[in-house]
Amino acid sequence: MLLQAILFCVGAAALYLGAEWLVRGSSRLARSFGVSALVVGLTVVALGTSAPELVVSTIAAVRGQGGVAVGNVVGSNILNLALIVGVASLAGPMHVQMRLLHREAPLMVLAALTLPLLAWDGAITRLDGGLLAVAFLGYLAFVVRSARTEPPAVKRDFEAFEEAEDRAPAGGSRLRDAGIAAAGLATLVVGAQMLVDAAVFFARAAGVSEVVVGLTVVAVGTSLPELATSVVAALRGEADIAMGNIVGSNIFNSLIILGSAALARPILLDRALFAFEIPAMVAISVIFPVLAYTRRTLRRLEGAFLVACYVAFTGVLLMRTVG
Repeated sequence: MLLQAILFCVGAAALYLGAEWLVRGSSRLARSFGVSALVVGLTVVALGTSAPELVVSTIAAVRGQGGVAVGNVVGSNILNLALIVGVASLAGPMHVQMRLLHREAPLMVLAALTLPLLAWDGAITRLDGGLLAVAFLGYLAFVVRSARTEPPAVKRDFEAFEEAEDRAPAGGSRLRDAGIAAAGLATLVVGAQMLVDAAVFFARAAGVSEVVVGLTVVAVGTSLPELATSVVAALRGEADIAMGNIVGSNIFNSLIILGSAALARPILLDRALFAFEIPAMVAISVIFPVLAYTRRTLRRLEGAFLVACYVAFTGVLLMRTVG
């Protein structure tokens, strides 16, 4: 048991380090080809912070552990909106721009609804995965096109944040940047395998389903990059970047991560997920923009409520598992 716990911790650390290298190398490479900081932040960085979920869910699906794959997506989406946003709001009120509420937030809700709609028959097929992948490509095209019309102030914020994170080109070679990105991807794969192995072991040892482990410990382990990016952005007063990172990650989770896992291998779902876990994910996806819309600010009170929602979700999940 101790060995598996160490394996899990090392795997989680490898996921975080791999995501950081992948983001750093890929963003520098993209910037060296003249891609704007805003587009890099909305696409390359967002994809990089979601890379742990992508690799873990795909590997789990290939191994026939679909419960871990789906649990990771559902658990990560809930953790992002409830725990990470809640903790960031407790640190200080977070102002939310209307463009996020009018544009990205509705897309996030629609993306969250794709899981229950496609999986209502009890499975996510390769055809479903293909549809999700196409929807993701459409979303990426929408993001890139929208970036061209962003206000100059937003572009300056992203430029400053990316440079502060040392993700802008620093005069290095493209070959070196490509090597850093490749090393990050390789580290992600190794870390994901370790994390999945440890998670399955814990599930069998505790006598709980792989879905429960995916909803909890795997979701926490794969959400470390989102947590780090959002906390750093919030501490620097860049609430828009923190919120955009979370909302974008949830859209990625629901579309490309679930889609890639299903394309790798069709996923059979436990119908019990429709009784609590999936509705909880959809509910928190709706609650978040409603709270933010009231005064376009998430205050400490709303942050405490979101954290309480995550604690309640985890408590009910554990009670259902024990019961």
